[in-house]
Amino acid sequence: MPWIEQIPHEDATGLLKRELDAAVRRAGRVWHIVHVMSLNPEAMRDSIRFYRTIMFGESPLSRMQRELLATVTSAELECHY
Repeated sequence: MPWIEQIPHEDATGLLKRELDAAVRRAGRVWHIVHVMSLNPEAMRDSIRFYRTIMFGESPLSRMQRELLATVTSAELECHY
């Protein structure tokens, strides 16, 4: 796996700190897929907002169908996330 510079949670300030704190409240931790965006907190915020809209927003697909699509896609692409 490539090395990507990340800002440690304890060094975060401003928007980054707010986004990392929110990630901990949501999931109990900051997942790597989120933390790799720490150098660009605006992208992190917008990516999380996009994800939440896709997975939890109005859709003709059920929540289970959306999770299944995400899981199958990740497996097919050999993505461990």
